[in-house]
Amino acid sequence: MSASIEERLFTIRYKADRVSHLIIKDQEVCLACPTKECNWFCPSDVYLWHEAERMTSVAYENCIECGTCRIACPEYNIEWLYPKGGYGVTYKYG
Repeated sequence: MSASIEERLFTIRYKADRVSHLIIKDQEVCLACPTKECNWFCPSDVYLWHEAERMTSVAYENCIECGTCRIACPEYNIEWLYPKGGYGVTYKYG
């Protein structure tokens, strides 16, 4: 039986910076986005649309640095930078 994505993500070690390496350039673009695709394409659920606040939140601490958001946002409204040295994700092998 294969492991779920949640079980696999649990094996990743994170060292989160205090400053996000993922930036929503313009929340107005997110507001106008009809599909909110970032809520679905990120494998670690970094992005979440909040209807009450009318904004997308970014849980950058969960980012696995796959880069999907750099190319999958139809409006290119997400800026993705490499985390500063010593921060980000560390994968276990084996």
